[in-house]
Amino acid sequence: MSELRRSARALTRRWWPVALAVPLGAMAGAGYAVVSHPSYAANSYVVVVPQGPGEGATAVNFAQAYGRLAGQPQVLAGAAAETGKTINELADLVRGTTSPDAPVIEITGSGRKGADAAHAADAVAKSLIAFANTSTKETGVKLVPLAGAAVPDRPATPSAQLDVAVGAAGGLLLGALVLMTRRPKNTTAPAPAPVPTGPEAPAEQTVTLSLEVPKRRAEAAAKEPQQTGSRG
Repeated sequence: MSELRRSARALTRRWWPVALAVPLGAMAGAGYAVVSHPSYAANSYVVVVPQGPGEGATAVNFAQAYGRLAGQPQVLAGAAAETGKTINELADLVRGTTSPDAPVIEITGSGRKGADAAHAADAVAKSLIAFANTSTKETGVKLVPLAGAAVPDRPATPSAQLDVAVGAAGGLLLGALVLMTRRPKNTTAPAPAPVPTGPEAPAEQTVTLSLEVPKRRAEAAAKEPQQTGSRG
């Protein structure tokens, strides 16, 4: 049990920034989901119909072109008068998307109320149809409504689960950054002091030489009488 407690304390001392930042981030995400204004989204669909046989690929190409025009002023002008909003306001609330293999244009409208989102999507879809069908003779395609926008019963944003997850992920990142910036304590033992060798080596050599010089002189003096006797 004591070993488990020591391990738990060591983990707590090391990982406390992450353990503290993750729940705080999740709480911040939940708070954002509570105080932020809800936004609803509704979708209206328009289909591009070719006027000649065997022109399905042409209809798909024109669907992609008209989908990009759904947020342009020349299309939004008619819808702005119907919704009571300016062109710039409507441009922020509506967008058009297309499919690469189907001649269908999806008009997505948003608003603080579900009815406002559906009204914006239908108004832009109607204005896009009127704008495109003035050139039917030149393009060889005609836009017709496929499905009107249904009033959503729940907001698209905020999403409590998504906001909590994003907040927790942000807390995890912040805690990891704090953990990386913490410097570990220096626990290494100090290096032993170097043994001085420079000044002492000449002293030892001097002492050795001072002892060897008298010894050599005594040996030389002892050899001299022997050499003299041998000469005589």
